[in-house]
Amino acid sequence: MHLSRLDNEVFFKKAFTDRFVFKAFVKDIVGIDVDPETIETEKRFGPKLGDVDFRYDIFAEDKVRRVIVEIQKVPYDHNFDRFLMYHMQAITEQQRNAKNYAVGRTVYTIIVMTAPYLLNKKTGEFYEDEVLISSLNPRNLKGIERRIFNHELIFLNPNYKGEGTPANYRDWLDLIYESIHSPENPHINRGNPGVRRASELLEYDNLTGEEIRLAKIEVMKEETQQLREEDKAHRLALRMIAEGLANDLIARVTELDIDLIDLIRKNNPQ
Repeated sequence: MHLSRLDNEVFFKKAFTDRFVFKAFVKDIVGIDVDPETIETEKRFGPKLGDVDFRYDIFAEDKVRRVIVEIQKVPYDHNFDRFLMYHMQAITEQQRNAKNYAVGRTVYTIIVMTAPYLLNKKTGEFYEDEVLISSLNPRNLKGIERRIFNHELIFLNPNYKGEGTPANYRDWLDLIYESIHSPENPHINRGNPGVRRASELLEYDNLTGEEIRLAKIEVMKEETQQLREEDKAHRLALRMIAEGLANDLIARVTELDIDLIDLIRKNNPQ
């Protein structure tokens, strides 16, 4: 078995937009049965709320059970505030057409982190937790939770393996981690039907040529992001030019202006 890496957006979406995998994953992580009519990618609400253009990697809505589930795959440590905003957006958007303040659907936001956490700039703390769960339910002075809202924001990070992590989390955390760090010899629980189905979808021999091509573009996009932070995106453009790629594809991957790419090409004849 050779798994495709789940830190690649193409493979992540291939696995988790599968209806069987999605339902099994939500059941294990959240503990509820969902039956979404559709499972969408790159979901946006329109018109947008505020100045942030929210885009959800995977979004599903169970209208019968009034549940929204959203999954974000991130290849790096990110500002926790951003994902709190994603979570709150999925809650407040329901108010757009509501006649009162009632929020009809419970929102579960699941954030999959594929890189170790960085130092928290607000608290100065370094987190090493596989699973973090935030609930909006209030507690009284005795510490008793009152299940009023029930929305949950869940962070999963397989880089911190804990001995006491329950099997329902462990199976999926291992799948994510092994696909990245040991794809050719993954140690995963194929006895879990959802994990087994996901592993079959991620099997390299089961990928299409188009999926492989898009996955390579995704890798180049991530490389471009890193280079852009150092103002070196043109280096990737040079590599792609040397490989004989067209300007429009180079522009798509690097997000550089085509005129600039053309200038780089002219100044660096092969």
